[in-house]
Formats: sequence, C-alpha cells, structure tokens
Amino acid sequence: MELEHIARAVEVFRSARLPECNERAFMLYAVGIASAIARDSTGCVLLVEISDAPAALEHLRQYEIERLNKPPPPPPPPKLHPYAWAGSLIYALVVTGVAFAISNGLWRLDAFDVGELDAGLVQKGQWWRVWTALTLHLDGPHLAANTLAGVWFGYLASRLLGTGNAWFLVVLGAGLANWIEAFFGPATHRSVGASTAVFTALGLLSAYSWRTRLAYPQRWALRWGPLVAGIVLLSWTGTGGQSLEEPGGGAGQTVDVLAHALGFAVGLLAGAAAALEPVSRVLNRVPQWLAGLLALVPVVVGWIRALSS
Repeated sequence: MELEHIARAVEVFRSARLPECNERAFMLYAVGIASAIARDSTGCVLLVEISDAPAALEHLRQYEIERLNKPPPPPPPPKLHPYAWAGSLIYALVVTGVAFAISNGLWRLDAFDVGELDAGLVQKGQWWRVWTALTLHLDGPHLAANTLAGVWFGYLASRLLGTGNAWFLVVLGAGLANWIEAFFGPATHRSVGASTAVFTALGLLSAYSWRTRLAYPQRWALRWGPLVAGIVLLSWTGTGGQSLEEPGGGAGQTVDVLAHALGFAVGLLAGAAAALEPVSRVLNRVPQWLAGLLALVPVVVGWIRALSS
C-alpha cells in the first residue's frame, strides 16, 4: 500500500532487509490490516494506521513466537544403497545350497556332525563351527523360516549400509555370538541354524537407524523408534528356534533364546559402531563387492576346515 493511503502512519517493524518487511506486511494483510513499507537511511520500515497499531503489534509478536517455536524440519531420508537384493540372494543360495549338498550326499556323510555348533569342541579349538553351524538346518520349515527372515532383514540392512558392509558385519557378528555362547556355555550345548545371523542383522539394522537419528532434533519416540521396533521384533520372533539336544538324544526342537539375544546384542553394537563417523569413513573406503567377498571367507574357510578334519 502506498504511504499516502495511510493518513496517520506509525512504525510497527523495522529491518535492514526488505524481504523481512515484505514477509510481515503479507502476514498483516492476511489478517486484514493495511500496511505500507517506507525506506530511510537505516533500511525499511513497516507502517500501519495508528488505530491499527495495537492489533498489528500483537500479530507481529505472535508471529515471532511462532517462528521461534517452529518445529524442526524432518531429517533428510537416509542414503539408500543399490543392489541390496544381491546379498540376500547370495545368502539364500548359501543356506539352501548347503542343505541340498548334505541332504543329497554330495559332501561327507558326517558333514552335519562336523559342522554343527558343538560347544565342547569349540572350547577345544574347533573355531570353524561357529560359522558352519549358521548354514545348517534340521528340516524344511527350519530352513524356510531362517531363509525368509534373513533375506528380509539382510535386505533392509544392505539398503542402509551397503550390501557388502551389511553382510560382512552380519557374518562376523553372528560368528562372534555363536562363539560367546559356545565358549562360555555348557560343553554339552549343540545347535545349528542361521537364526543367530538373522537376529544379528535385525540388531545391526535397528542400531544403525537409531544412531543416525541422534543428530536430528526429534521427539524421543521418533529417535528411539528403531531400537524399540527391533526389541519388539526380537521378542515376537526370537522366542522360537531349533537346536540339537545333547549327544545321544537325537534331534529335537527347542528354544535357543540365548543365541537369538546374543546375535541381536552383537548386531546392536556393530550397528551403533558403523554409524560413527570414523568407522563409517573406513567402511566406505572398502568397495562393497570386496566386503561381500570377505563376508564369505569365514563360511568357506570354515567348511573347508570342517570337511578336511
């Protein structure tokens, strides 16, 4: 509005920047208060009729409060890595391939016995069992459940960390979890199955998502949501599993909650560490294809060592 249209003008806002005056003039126009902008040696002045001044000042005060209390913008979406499906495909091929080879007698007839997680033998130095046991399953439903869950959680983790990095951390973490259970547990404990790796992938995904959110101003529910979701999934799906009974007792279905919890805990530590800037820089220097090959090394070397024993 031109100055001459305001008979008795009074200043309600001043700024050195014209856009700030324009912004507030538009706000006053939206609430039905006419205004004009004048210039002087210090910048721009927003003027209104003297009768409108109290209402204009109150609206401007409320406007400043709203600007200061504006909710923070949502965090940018995380960078998603391509080819996440490749790692899940290789995982499925490995666990189903081992099952096919053993069930069809393509390996030694005692391949299952030399590859299972036998705590007593692990304590005596047979380290390879902590990885070979991840590829062994008791029956079709056991294999199908771990294959489907591993494919899904591994895919999601691969989208965030990259296929190679995700599976490298999952394989190492699952082997570590198996070793902890075997080395510090009873010597009679025996188990098989990829469920430890499945819950390592879940923990990795949960902690990495949680840790990357800490830099953004959010409500606590959003910030801690990934961890809460991971724990809920662990409680829902981690209370069932299969293991081998003590030697001589035959195969049976039991709940190996400790293996699931250890896998999840190791995954949490790995995911939180991978989200730290120094660790992330190191991981990003390694090509994803190379990290993926390194993830296969413990399993391949483990089976070579098991079948040659």
